[in-house]
Amino acid sequence: MARTVRPVKISDLTLDGKKIYIQSMLSVEAHNIEGSVRQAKELENAGCEIIRAAVPDLEAVPLITALKENVSVPIVADIHFDHRIALACAEAGVDKIRINPGNIGGSEKVRTVVNACKQRHIPIRIGVNGGSLEKDLLKKYGSPTAEALVESAMGHVKLLENEDFRDIVISIKSSDVPTMIKAYRLLAEQCDYPLHLGVTEAGTERMGLIKSAMGIGSLLVDGIGETIRVSLTDSPVKEVYAAKDILKACGKRGGVKLVSCPTCGRTQIDLIGLANKVEDALKNVDKDITVAVMGCVVNGIGEAGEADIGIAGGKGCAVLFRHGKQIKKVTEEEALGCLLEEIERL
Repeated sequence: MARTVRPVKISDLTLDGKKIYIQSMLSVEAHNIEGSVRQAKELENAGCEIIRAAVPDLEAVPLITALKENVSVPIVADIHFDHRIALACAEAGVDKIRINPGNIGGSEKVRTVVNACKQRHIPIRIGVNGGSLEKDLLKKYGSPTAEALVESAMGHVKLLENEDFRDIVISIKSSDVPTMIKAYRLLAEQCDYPLHLGVTEAGTERMGLIKSAMGIGSLLVDGIGETIRVSLTDSPVKEVYAAKDILKACGKRGGVKLVSCPTCGRTQIDLIGLANKVEDALKNVDKDITVAVMGCVVNGIGEAGEADIGIAGGKGCAVLFRHGKQIKKVTEEEALGCLLEEIERL
């Protein structure tokens, strides 16, 4: 049964489960407004749909105004410890605020932030991480278990609900994939708020993508999650492309799906190089098609017979095919250009 989600609006986007939104976070130093705006534009052009920015102090608040003036996607302010920063960001027109109600300075200050957000229809994301769990919960559970993360999140939710505030999004991230998956599954059973999925501190591009695909992908297949952030120790633009690929692999987004074989002793062209070039050329193409890049004609066309368009290598040549039927034979040098021309015609 599909999970029922309480809709929460972030500017003109609605988190209700009908579409999974991609987000990332600026990695430029917060006081470098010019550099931050430049990176935000890069993220927007790559397909990022929600951009988060750390706002470490009051001096960084002008960043929110600059981002709002230069990009069209919703902006989220990431705030810790000082409730005054949250109030200033709300006044600057931020679209969502991410706080940990447990470290913002007590119930009265939480109430002040909630009231400011309520007046301006600004949602709040409650962010709970395994590395910053409350001491009493660590003592109770012995470690940042899934149960501890969920109890922490629901305790923070209660603080906001006590102020009659329910424009809430929740994240409960862990760097341990099984813990992250279990925590979100438990949380999904206990509330109907939209969930922001992510494996925190996932690592470098290679390992971070693997861990994120496992954690985020498992939950998306379960029907859990309304927005995702792939956390990589790398360019945030790579996070956006990784998120797109995860959504496509889970059947939650359209766009080009690339099928390519692992090569074998029959392969007589530079298939790895060709596949990488095809993947790069198609990364911003939004056609809902399957493209195959196969190593040989012997079984390439058959195995990829369902592809909308594809190419199979031969001895210094390649064969273009569509839905399992050969179109024409080309040289290895012509293969990439001819394939892209056929895709353009689709």
